[in-house]
Amino acid sequence: MEIIDGVITVSPPPAGNHNVIAARLQRLLDRAIPEDWYVYRTQGVSIPFRSGIHVPDLLVMPEAVVEEAEGSSVPADDAELVVEITSSSNARHDRISKPAGYAQAGVPLYLLVDRWAPGGPTVTLYGEPKGDTYRVLHAGKFGDKVFLPDPFGLTIDTGVFPVG
Repeated sequence: MEIIDGVITVSPPPAGNHNVIAARLQRLLDRAIPEDWYVYRTQGVSIPFRSGIHVPDLLVMPEAVVEEAEGSSVPADDAELVVEITSSSNARHDRISKPAGYAQAGVPLYLLVDRWAPGGPTVTLYGEPKGDTYRVLHAGKFGDKVFLPDPFGLTIDTGVFPVG
């Protein structure tokens, strides 16, 4: 369950290929982050300006933030990276509502893996948040390599993502 722009949204558990993409990304990120940071799945993230609690597919943040959190969510402004992988039922939220909330909260990087994009699966890396918008740092299709800038310094080969 998530609260997106004040509306409660319930989604079914993600399908197999969705989870494969998340697992592959998590494995790569684990190798690139500082020892006191972790990659979290199903961690609630509070978006105070937009009346919401999002549950991103992957969230990278310092362990101390999660340990010190009160309740079931952590402040979005402590995140270093948020990853959303679209499902057919939530693609619109992942493309529009969530990046606006994450940008407004000041999350430095937002990676959108859009399995349901018109014309075929895409991957978009957003950065440099200002207000409720991001600058596009990379936009491409599955098969492209995406570079996550510092503090990650990591190249992701999206050619290993399953299609469908």
